[in-house]
Amino acid sequence: MINQVEIPKTMRAWEVTTPGPIDGENAPLKLVTKPVPKPQRGEVLVKVLTCGVCHTDLHVAEGDLPVHHEHVTPGHEIVGKVVAFGPETQRFELGERIGIPWFRHACGVCKFCRSGHENLCPHSVYTGWDHDGGYAEYVTVPEGFAYRIPEKFDDLEAAPLLCAGIIGYRAYERANVPAGGRLGLYGFGGSAHITAQIALAQGVEVHVFTRGADARKFALQLGCVSAKGAYDLSDVPLDSSIIFAPVGDIVLPALESLIPGGTLAMAGIHMSDVPTLNYQKHLFHEKTLTSVESNTRRDGEEFLTLADRLNIHPEVTEYPLEKALDALKYVKRGDIKGACVLRISHE
Repeated sequence: MINQVEIPKTMRAWEVTTPGPIDGENAPLKLVTKPVPKPQRGEVLVKVLTCGVCHTDLHVAEGDLPVHHEHVTPGHEIVGKVVAFGPETQRFELGERIGIPWFRHACGVCKFCRSGHENLCPHSVYTGWDHDGGYAEYVTVPEGFAYRIPEKFDDLEAAPLLCAGIIGYRAYERANVPAGGRLGLYGFGGSAHITAQIALAQGVEVHVFTRGADARKFALQLGCVSAKGAYDLSDVPLDSSIIFAPVGDIVLPALESLIPGGTLAMAGIHMSDVPTLNYQKHLFHEKTLTSVESNTRRDGEEFLTLADRLNIHPEVTEYPLEKALDALKYVKRGDIKGACVLRISHE
């Protein structure tokens, strides 16, 4: 057990300056030096080891999501070590490795929190959007919203589990995938490739639809039965599908490819407009169209336990903190193999 940790006064961190195109003339993120945050009541200070690069970070940087916190530091797939405590903390030990997810806090008293639907809390806040996140050397987190990470996952592969994995798991549950059924995945980046592993490990037949040629090859390498273009109709009727790509147009072919009674879950926090649906063609026969909003803490605990048991291992491309813009541009191109992760520290 570590008895004492020396904490510097300042740290390096990326900030969203003026939201706009990541590949535009003026980059919306800037690497700055800023004070190390101090943990408040119920919070711990974490030295960041790695931080995954999520498509939601791109939405925050480019302005698809409204500004909630000026000059916010993005990043919400954070793996780090506890180095200091705020008042009234007792869950973790000094030096313990923990994970910090997207879902940062909920009120705990509204009807959604009290009914087990804390992800719908109107007062919920999010890491890397409402509060500074993990594109930095240090970050704080309310201890009740952090996770212990199974030992088998190293710092790099653990990072994508904390959003891509958890959100993929909730989307998988919302999609009502039947045992031994056929699942369609639209978009095949960080979240989809983890979800595919969950499905495959449980005997589900997976079909992938994505624009990226390399991503299609990767899907087949993982064991998916087919990999086609993002707007292609499925060659076989699908029991369930999940859309990870933030593109509303894909809803049409995805619905059309479902069997009667099938379910389509939309997993993104942001999506372009969904075109007009033809009732007979897209929705009739009791098809279900549902969205996915964040996750509950229970989702996270269940997923990490399942990932440990099923031996899920994300495919990771590593970037140093200084190359965060390059990682985001790679994510935007939509032909990613697995997930991108920033290496902040080698401790």
